[in-house]
Formats: sequence, structure tokens, C-alpha cells
Amino acid sequence: MDEQYNSGIPNKTRRDLRRCVIFGATALMLFNWPGSSAQADPKPARAKSVIQIWLWGGLSQLDTFDPKPEAGHDYCGPLNKTIATNVPGIRIGQKLPLLAQQADKYSVIRSMTHGISSHETAAYAVQTGHMPDDGPVYPSVGAVVSLYKGYDAGYTGMLPPYITITESQGRFPESGFLGWRYSPFCTGGDPNKTPFLVEGIVAAGISAQRQNERRALLHNLDTLGRKMSDNPQFKKMDEYENKAYELILGDEGKVFDLSTEDSDLRDKYGRNTFGQSCLLARRLVERGVPFITINYKGWDTHKQHFQTMNKMLPELDNGLAALLQDLSDRGLLDTTIVWCGGEFGHTPKIDWEAPWNGGRGHWGDVFSIIVAGGGFQGGRVVGASNEKGMAVKERPVYPWDLTGSIYELMGIDPDGFLPHPEGLKLRLTPGPGEAKSGGRLKEIMK
Repeated sequence: MDEQYNSGIPNKTRRDLRRCVIFGATALMLFNWPGSSAQADPKPARAKSVIQIWLWGGLSQLDTFDPKPEAGHDYCGPLNKTIATNVPGIRIGQKLPLLAQQADKYSVIRSMTHGISSHETAAYAVQTGHMPDDGPVYPSVGAVVSLYKGYDAGYTGMLPPYITITESQGRFPESGFLGWRYSPFCTGGDPNKTPFLVEGIVAAGISAQRQNERRALLHNLDTLGRKMSDNPQFKKMDEYENKAYELILGDEGKVFDLSTEDSDLRDKYGRNTFGQSCLLARRLVERGVPFITINYKGWDTHKQHFQTMNKMLPELDNGLAALLQDLSDRGLLDTTIVWCGGEFGHTPKIDWEAPWNGGRGHWGDVFSIIVAGGGFQGGRVVGASNEKGMAVKERPVYPWDLTGSIYELMGIDPDGFLPHPEGLKLRLTPGPGEAKSGGRLKEIMK
């Protein structure tokens, strides 16, 4: 990417120069620019934004939020201790001491279930709230929020309403049948590096002066645009160009410059990609972005699971605990849903044999997630797994129970219908009798 930005543009033709600036720098806006789309009736909303922390590959429930030390070595391995939280009666895994002190801010769901053990289909179920089948490809929760809380619903922010840090989740097209207008803008880059190279906004070695010089060169070459300045299409392109440069050079784009944050706060989040992604998510919430996903990879631990957990759990602990505290300190947690989990859990029984050497496989029968803020109560536990974390013991929670609850808190009718290009009548969540359900999370919804 750096080579393209540093050496490619000066050699472009006039037409390609214009395309590079207009479409390269404004692609993040064009896919969601105001247009016609079906909208739900306005509903009272507790939450204004969602931060989805997607643990790509799935989170091991026994090592984190549903520990079972009594199950023994073949289930717990070296992570066989629990720690008390700041909520009496709730204990979590030993590698999460900072989150233990934030338990009053989040609720643990220990009975998530869908029974799927394939990454693609499990991710689809959790992210869309629909079981995979041969029918239409449903949009993810982020795309639905972009539809009902984005530009079509009066969102006026310069930043896209659905942003993924740093890359697409990649298991299926997140916008589904809604189409590319509701796809996420993926930042690319690494927020832990300086500069943070954001696709179409921040390029290595390109100063503001050089950007302005390039813009002037573009205008000097664009004789057709000058001669047809009254043409409505050219006016619209000029509008997009102005907005693009406002992101590149103006105040809005500075949201991605984490060097302006207090150094001690950055340390608290953790000087790693995940920690700085959490900090960026908070900054995006402050700018009013309705849906932010942090795509946190590395949780698919078939081999040497515990070596990986020794690295990743402290990162998760630092970043997520700092995010919850920071949102709370700034008065943002009450209006921001934080949703942390993956597509499934991991096998409770450890595979000690080579080549796995202490690995865990996929497990969709029961797994854990946490939710916080935006109308979700903290300091609560929903549901339970059995004594070895193999199955739901009480209060099953299906993906559509979770997504329906999020929609409700966002002021989106979970029983409403989505606009379909062929006019099909498709619900946001499965209707009565269409899927098993434990019901929405009313016990932890304010």
C-alpha cells in the first residue's frame, strides 16, 4: 500500500487521478451516502452505539468467564484457579484480574448455544442472529444498525456509521442482501503503530502540504470538470471530494491519530494492536459512530492452547477493562453497548496428544460472552453450563435472543422486517416457531 501512495499517483492519467482521490479517499463514505432505503419506525433507544469485540476463532469458556476448577486437569489444564470479582458470588478465570474489578459493569452469559462447530456457519449465526441455510444471506448486526441508524436515518457524521478495526471479519459478506452500501469501512493498518495507516485517509510519508499539492495538480489537470462546473454529476463529485479532504486533512480524520491521547492512558489500554483498537473504538463512540467492530484474531487454538492464552488473555484483560472504565468515566457506558465474544466456545476436554499438545477444538453446544452498557445491567450472570462446561444446564441463550436484545436497546424493532431487493418479507429475528429461543435478555435489560 505504501508504494502505491508514494510513487503510483503521479504517473496516473487525468481520469485515474480523479478516480484515485474521489473513490480511493471517499470509498468509506460513498457506500453509505444518503439514499433511499426502508426504515423502521422510530423506537425509544437506550443505546446510541455498539462496540463489538469479535474474538475471531472463539473464546474458551472454561479459561475465562465460566471456569470449572473442580472438573480436573483434563478440562482445566494449568488454568485451574478462579478469582473473585468485585461482585459477590461471581468468579472468573485467573488470567483476568483487571476484568474481575470491572464485573459490576458487565454481565456474563454462560449459556450461549447454537450447536454449530464450523467457523463460517457459527460466525454467520452469531453475527446475523439467523441460522445458516440455503435461503437469503442475512446482514450482520452492524449492517442492520448501519441501515437503521446510519445515513438513511439522519446520521450526519463524516465518519462511516459502521467501522471495523482493522480488517473484515471475512467469514461471510457482512452486508448480506442489503448490499454494499451497508458494508463496514475497514481501517486496515495497525493502531499501535505511528502513523496508523488508515485506508484512504492516512498514508505513509504523505504530509498535509503534499496532499494539498496533489489536490492542486488534480484540479489543474481537470479541464473537463472546470468547463462543466454546472453539471449536476460533477457538482456531486466535487461535494464528495470536499468531504474526502475534510476527512484526510480536517478534524474528523484526526480521530485516528492516537498520538494525541494521554500516554498513560494508552499504556493502560495496552501498547498492542488490540489495546489501541479499544482506545480507538472509544474515540469513535465519542464522534457518534453507531457500530464499531474490533476484529481480534488468534483465538482458534487447536494447538498449544495454553501458551497462546498466556499471551492473549492479559491483552484482553488490559484492553477490555480499560475500555469499560474509560467509557464509564466519560459518561458513555450508559449509551454504549459493549459486546465481547466469538462464534463459539472451545472443547471443554483438552487434547493433550501430539500434534495438539494441549489444544482445544470448536464447541458450539455452550459458550460464554459478556455484554455491558447501553441498557444492559452489570454484575449479573445469565444461564449456566453443566459441571464440565459441556452443555447448557439452565436458561439457553440463542444468537437471535442476543441480537434481538441489542436491536431493542438500539431502538430498532427486533420483530420488524428488513428491506429485500426482491421484496421478500424477512424478519430481523426469527419469528415464533421459526427457531428455538430462550427469549430476549430481559433479566439484564434496564
